[in-house]
Amino acid sequence: MVMKEFGVVQGQLLTDQVVVSPVVVAGQAMPEPVQGEDIVSFQAEMPLPLHQAMADFIERCPNWDQYRLVQAALAGFLVQNGVDSRELTRLYVGNMFRRDSLRPGV
Repeated sequence: MVMKEFGVVQGQLLTDQVVVSPVVVAGQAMPEPVQGEDIVSFQAEMPLPLHQAMADFIERCPNWDQYRLVQAALAGFLVQNGVDSRELTRLYVGNMFRRDSLRPGV
C-alpha cells in the first residue's frame, strides 16, 4: 500500500495529498460491499463554507474521513429523495453506524 498522510491542519483538509491503497481500490473498505461492485473515483468543486464544515466535522470526529462522509451524504440524499435501492440503503446505514474509519489505522 502506498499512502501519503491525510490530515486536517487548522480545520483545513489537505486536499493535495493522495491515498493509493489496494484495499480502497478493491472496494474492501466499503461498509458492506455489494458483489460485483465497482469503485469510481471522482473530483468535485465545492464552496469553501461546505469544505470548511466538512473539515471541521472530520477534525471533531476522527472515526470519520472524507470518503465515508461523502458516501454517507450522497447515499442518504439519494435514498431520501426516492431512489429505491437496497445497495444504496446498505451503504447509507453502514456508513452512518460503523465505528471505524475507512482509513487504515484510524
